[in-house]
Amino acid sequence: MNKKHIPLILVSALALASCGGNKPKADDPLADSGRTQRTENLLANMKAQADSAGYMFGHHDDTVYGIGWVGDSARSDVNSICGDYPALLSFDLGHLELGDSVNLDGVPFERMRQEIIGHFNRGGMITLSWHLDNPLTGESAWVKPDSLTDQQKQTVSSVLEGGAGHEKFLGWLDRVADFLNSLETPYGAKVPVLFRPWHEHTGSWFWWGQNLCTTEQYQALWQLTYNRLREKEVTNVLFAYSPGTESGGDEAKYMERYPGDDIIDLLGVDCYCSGEENDTVAYAAYTAQLDRMLDMMCRVAKQHGKAVALTETGYEGLKYDTWWTQVLEPVLDKHPVSYVLVWRNAHDEPTHFFAPYPGQRTVSDFVKFYNAPRTLFLHDVNGLYLKK
Repeated sequence: MNKKHIPLILVSALALASCGGNKPKADDPLADSGRTQRTENLLANMKAQADSAGYMFGHHDDTVYGIGWVGDSARSDVNSICGDYPALLSFDLGHLELGDSVNLDGVPFERMRQEIIGHFNRGGMITLSWHLDNPLTGESAWVKPDSLTDQQKQTVSSVLEGGAGHEKFLGWLDRVADFLNSLETPYGAKVPVLFRPWHEHTGSWFWWGQNLCTTEQYQALWQLTYNRLREKEVTNVLFAYSPGTESGGDEAKYMERYPGDDIIDLLGVDCYCSGEENDTVAYAAYTAQLDRMLDMMCRVAKQHGKAVALTETGYEGLKYDTWWTQVLEPVLDKHPVSYVLVWRNAHDEPTHFFAPYPGQRTVSDFVKFYNAPRTLFLHDVNGLYLKK
């Protein structure tokens, strides 16, 4: 493959990775914001790259399992196809709050930590979501929108200050803080990550969703999360706001529960493609919806000085041979987004995948997508954490 290298005016973090355990630790200064300088550099470069180099490609759980395999070292369905890793890796912290050793999809947290540090050393970026259990009912993060109970609707209020579950929830946040603070390389650098809690709140399928709490309660949940992590001296985190598509591209609806510029660093949206095999009507509806959302988001982000990303997307089962270049790529090329993230390739659910794997029908089209001028994979980014 002869993909043209697109520099991001950055130098690789790999040089730092060569520091041995007996050598002095790398300088990891704090910026005026209270975050590490590398974290601030990551944010600045995400904003800058969208207008110049293109958008990073990301894949959830890419290096820990895939179709037909789990736990292999240095394996990746994406890498198996194009000889390159995604620029962005995504992992989920669900069940960390419970003190479990593995997350809700069976990924050991120690392995996750190793993958995060390893990807940072290769020059890539990390984002983390958190599908945490319901602290009031003991159930999963998911609820059934058509059968909401009064107890489920009281969950958010129960964890806020004065609520019966407040102290318990602070303990859950502390476990997250401990994990984030543990993301440190042997040479002393904290790994910057983009944290994306309380996502898709414009729907009602999570206990923090639209019909389960008020606007004020949702914003207070964000403020509590932000303040607690700051109290625990977490200095390597950026925060993403990522509703679903329920606003339809309406700015007021999209920003209705926005927790504020002092908390949020990136505006995102979770937008999935649906439809049966070769359902061109469904694909057109997806691109039209995504186009409306990104047009509005990029305009708002410019006003608020934020980065923009397609924080979750994909087409489960990839049942259209040219989905990458004929459906996804054309709409992304119109908007200055910093990255696009597709969801996971489940090793234990053969039809639940969002990236191709060897032999899958969209492989050749994905290679074209990989070689496109604006798509950025690991070989293209050369690190995101040093000054531009």
